[in-house]
Amino acid sequence: MDTFPSPTISSGPVWEYLRRLLEETSGITDGKVADYIPELAKADPEDFAIAMATVDGTVYSAGCDGRAFTIQSVSKPFLFAHAIETHGIEAVMRKVGVEPTGDPFNSIVLDNLNNRPFNPMVNAGAIAMAEMLAARTPDARQAELLEMFGKFAGRSLGIDETVYRSESETGHRNRAIAYMMLNSGMIDGPPEEILDIYFRQCSVRVTTRDLAVMASTLAAHGRNPVTGARVLAPDTVRDVLSVMATCGMYDYAGQWMFDVGLPAKSGVSGAIIAVLPGQLGIAVYSPRLDSVGNSIRGVEVCKRLARDFSLHAYVDRSDTRGVVRRRYRGDEVRSNRVRSHREFDLLSERGREIVVIEAQGPLFFGSAERLIRKTADFAQDARVAIVDFRRVAYVDKAATTLLRELVQDLTLRGCRVVFTDVKGNANLADFETALGDKLEAGQCELDTDIDRALETAEDTILADAGQSGPRERLALAELELFEGLGKEDLAALEGSISSYQFDSGETILRAGDDAQLIFIVARGSVSILVGSDTATGRRVASVGPGQSFGEMALLDGGKRSADVRADTPVLAYGIAVEELRRLFDASPQILTTIYANIIRSISSRLRNANDHLRALQ
Repeated sequence: MDTFPSPTISSGPVWEYLRRLLEETSGITDGKVADYIPELAKADPEDFAIAMATVDGTVYSAGCDGRAFTIQSVSKPFLFAHAIETHGIEAVMRKVGVEPTGDPFNSIVLDNLNNRPFNPMVNAGAIAMAEMLAARTPDARQAELLEMFGKFAGRSLGIDETVYRSESETGHRNRAIAYMMLNSGMIDGPPEEILDIYFRQCSVRVTTRDLAVMASTLAAHGRNPVTGARVLAPDTVRDVLSVMATCGMYDYAGQWMFDVGLPAKSGVSGAIIAVLPGQLGIAVYSPRLDSVGNSIRGVEVCKRLARDFSLHAYVDRSDTRGVVRRRYRGDEVRSNRVRSHREFDLLSERGREIVVIEAQGPLFFGSAERLIRKTADFAQDARVAIVDFRRVAYVDKAATTLLRELVQDLTLRGCRVVFTDVKGNANLADFETALGDKLEAGQCELDTDIDRALETAEDTILADAGQSGPRERLALAELELFEGLGKEDLAALEGSISSYQFDSGETILRAGDDAQLIFIVARGSVSILVGSDTATGRRVASVGPGQSFGEMALLDGGKRSADVRADTPVLAYGIAVEELRRLFDASPQILTTIYANIIRSISSRLRNANDHLRALQ
């Protein structure tokens, strides 16, 4: 992780906006560079950069975005988060409170009621958090500190030794705070050792892009959107953002929340981070500070961003009415499994016992309540309820609790619940874990996608109706392609048919291959896929015993238009197109009957596709 791990966008509408915003606010020359730490006084007052990182890992930046500076007090929310993750919130709260002070960040004052620092965003609270690093030796503490910051930034970070020495040599006020806290029992170790790690914490070198990714990790509920790694639990993120909202901008916090409305943290090097949960992290760097230690340009940039893009946390954007994208039943939309005429008719009669609910967006209490209410109502007489999570961004704890209750309720009604597109989605990993006992008890299931879930549900309905599932169909008379042929015609075909075996997962046909054979499945199942390859392609049909694939070879003799993969071990019959055409000369009714069967099969698939499109309009 030694280099910035995500490409930074330096073109397009968002970047153009940031570039223009930077240009328009560059004329602000009020304020001065912090000078109480001698090395900070050397910063170029004209340095200016803006960066934004979205929760899907896209980073936009403008200005001197690669310029390194020290993180200073912007480090405090992350150390607070690390302490919670390491020791738990109750232990942390014994060392520090969460109340704003109305005093400067370096005030030598404790909460009189609890005899502890007011909050972890002031120096006293941050010093208490520094002692809560798990490591015991100075070198191990530094390693733990840098590893923690690196996880947030998505790359390895280091310490500016020059700034560290300058802080250490001039940090007399912080020493007074540390000794006062030793006297009050808020720290236990030697103050100089704790101060050493605190000074190092403030001296970590970052860029504006680093801080944007760190802020977006908080916006993404604790998962680094660039690396995909889980850094914090969502509950920890909640606690950290709550304190940032009330205490992150010191005695400017109230005006900040009124004007900008985002949890934020500033530092005397000139950096500000702000977090819009679920959307993005913002970072600004400009060393000119106001009287309370906040970057003047940084504050103005954040005001403009909040105004221009309606980023204020209390702008109403949480309408829950769109959580259900679509609802339909199994008689309206069927899976891409190729079915026999009898099976098709049965599913037309009883497909209503399958319901599908497509969810979308983030699931929290309000949206999840509407989702489970709509699902329970729609599934009144259903045997299987499929909840499609393909478009769900994340599921919080409240939503998980409600969805577990939905599973319980529908199970008691005799309805099986299937969630699709959960496995493999890192944002839904916690939801999958929370369903563990329900999955083990068979009260709900997870399936890879909606089509496979529909196919399994259809198999359930067909089995209940006495239609047995897939079985071997070894006799030619059982194969749909040859339906209607007499014994003599079938006998004539036998000598032209070869058998083929394929392992599960094996690619049988590839798009672009010459089309020379028609296959009929005798045992097993295959998927027909379109897309980049057989691993990632979209399944457009599934073929089981008695059904054929590759029939277009007979109609046009061109190239294969799709990939075909064996889902299970497969036994298939194959017949060459040229062999069928040769048989036509002697027995024209053979080819005529086969053509009629192919057309009927294609017609059935087109009708299914049309039904699907009609239902999804």
